[in-house]
Amino acid sequence: MDKTINNDIIYIGCDDSEITQFEGQYMLEEGMCYNSYLILDDKIAIMDTIDDRCGAQWLANLDQALNGRTPDYLVVQHMEPDHSSLIAEAVKKYPGIQLVMSAAANKMLALYFPGADLAANVKTVKEGETLALGKHTLQFFTAPMVHWPEVIVTYDQTSKVLFSADGFGKFGVYDAEPDDWACEARRYYFNICGKYGAQVQALLKKASALSIETICPLHGPILKGEMLAEALRLYTIWSAYDVESEGVFIAYCTMHGNTGKVAEALAEILRQKGAPKVAISNLCEEDWAEGIEDAFKYGKLVLAAPTYDGGLFPKMVDFVHHLKIKNYQKRRVALVENGSWAPQAARIMREMFADFKDVEICPTVATVRGALKDTDRAALETLADEILK
Repeated sequence: MDKTINNDIIYIGCDDSEITQFEGQYMLEEGMCYNSYLILDDKIAIMDTIDDRCGAQWLANLDQALNGRTPDYLVVQHMEPDHSSLIAEAVKKYPGIQLVMSAAANKMLALYFPGADLAANVKTVKEGETLALGKHTLQFFTAPMVHWPEVIVTYDQTSKVLFSADGFGKFGVYDAEPDDWACEARRYYFNICGKYGAQVQALLKKASALSIETICPLHGPILKGEMLAEALRLYTIWSAYDVESEGVFIAYCTMHGNTGKVAEALAEILRQKGAPKVAISNLCEEDWAEGIEDAFKYGKLVLAAPTYDGGLFPKMVDFVHHLKIKNYQKRRVALVENGSWAPQAARIMREMFADFKDVEICPTVATVRGALKDTDRAALETLADEILK
């Protein structure tokens, strides 16, 4: 993908093709990119460092882009280690560099760099404050809880570029083959920022007052033109927890295959009844984070799980827990349970949803005992009608 911004702003980030999990929990098929940028002007600003997994490559990229010059500023938009690991290294290499950050970020420095004396290098900035580099003028905006409390974003008034920190990011390496930006960006958004929709909307409101031609995130491709417009459209939907696509997502767990067959049967019934889209996932085998993505993408959700040890199957407990901590809302949910002698799964799932915001639980519960039987299909038909009403 194209890394060109303009003659003054150079991409100096790195791909990490070896990492298989992001934040120790999100599966990565292609790896991850850590983006960093350099603004060349009368004074020079580095826009964030990267993860020290790729530290040597970043330092080499920086040296090449500087071409013998010395940077004046390192703008620290986000203190999470995948973007800040090399702060102390940068100060060691360039002792006079100023660390431009929020006051909240300044309080975090000692947490990640114990023993390093960085206080003299810190320059804190407030909401709306500007920094003149020469031709370029940077303006800083606070973005608390997108997705940490210390986050700022930076607007280059000259080039009309928004450096968006973790906002508008996606999973995957930068130099991957071009793909559907929304797919991995959606999984990234709802799992990384999904809890903080109100805070993302506040940032979008600030951004709407700016003339933005390019967005440079800390993960994923640089956004311009149609891709930029689509990203803004989707972020408006996602941050409001609105439905992106009409359809039903069925998430199921199955121990011996029986509950899976029930879920597949319900999916077929929904298709026959005219559901515009039915997506289905086996949470025992597939990426739960993709399940979170699809749960937010569609307006209807079906959860199908067996009873286990007198309670709910553990993988479904985990999934509902993740829905809760990601602020799942504005959806209709249907429950399917399996239990050979004392079905409990639906009751427990209903209780888990009791304090969710604006989630409607379908009154009908489809209860199957063991294998799917012809006599079970009437309940599935009724449940399908309730889901689609």
